[in-house]
Amino acid sequence: MPTMKAVQVTTANAPFELVEREIPTPGAGWVRVKVEACGVCHSDLFTKSGAYPGITLPRIPGHEIAGRIDAVGPDVTAWKAGDRVGVGWHGGHCFECDACRRGLFINCAAGKVTGISHDGGYAEYAVVPSESLARIPEGLSAVEAGPLLCAGVTTYNSLRNSGARAGQTVAVQGIGGLGHLAVQYAAKMGFRVIAISRGADKAKLAAELGAHEYIDTALGSAADGLQKLGGADVVLATAPSADAMADTVGGLKPRGKLLAVAAPFTPLAVNVMGLLSGKSIAGWPSGSSIDSEDTMAFSALTGVRPRVEVFKLADAEAAYAHMMNNTVRFRAVLVP
Repeated sequence: MPTMKAVQVTTANAPFELVEREIPTPGAGWVRVKVEACGVCHSDLFTKSGAYPGITLPRIPGHEIAGRIDAVGPDVTAWKAGDRVGVGWHGGHCFECDACRRGLFINCAAGKVTGISHDGGYAEYAVVPSESLARIPEGLSAVEAGPLLCAGVTTYNSLRNSGARAGQTVAVQGIGGLGHLAVQYAAKMGFRVIAISRGADKAKLAAELGAHEYIDTALGSAADGLQKLGGADVVLATAPSADAMADTVGGLKPRGKLLAVAAPFTPLAVNVMGLLSGKSIAGWPSGSSIDSEDTMAFSALTGVRPRVEVFKLADAEAAYAHMMNNTVRFRAVLVP
């Protein structure tokens, strides 16, 4: 049988293992993708740790897959070999639960997660459910498309569903792997964009990405900085710091919204009195395959691109370490 190179988690919290596996055959409703690039995401820790509910090891991580369909299984009619496709966190749905019947596929009660429920993209080939596929437009390379299938769709989809209108003020807390894309999307959507981070050195980057204003939290609180600039209609929280998120609430306008897309490990402490003007705090999931497709189409149209560092598949452990240590600028991408 022909084989492929793959990087798998064999033992929880142990280093990744580079192995040779049989190239899998897609079953009914599934397709095989020849992987051209796969992003490395902080959420890959759920596979690395073996701690995600229901996960079985060994497992190949990776939910930012970009490539071309290599083979289709029985009953697949919407896709064919040669199609350029991407696969994100949302790895499939049941079509039958209440959420699916309402079209809320990302909330499927039996939803699959790429790289957790089934093998992901740290490999030369990946077999995935056909409903998890998103078309990659011309104009985006595989390396560019990969991060858009998680960091991209998470920020783009949350902003377009935030309730903010063009011309209103959107603040982006953090300009890392998620935030550097959020600033670009917010600017291209027509918002007045305020970037929030720590250090004067980030001001130039924020401006390059499209921010109109920059708040350096080394000089004062985010709330004070936002108030001086008239307040924010929406704060998109992209850096996983509960204290930094909470610090923005006082800078929201009445009826403003703190929208979190990053997950701190500690609880968010907020004075409820400050919410009584109608302010709200909410979270947003990434999105289903059509949301990923919309994200990539918008990115190709408007010139939004991730900033990436590229690693060979065999260097997955180093790429993961750079990402976890926050030394990669700004997304790590593996190529076979």
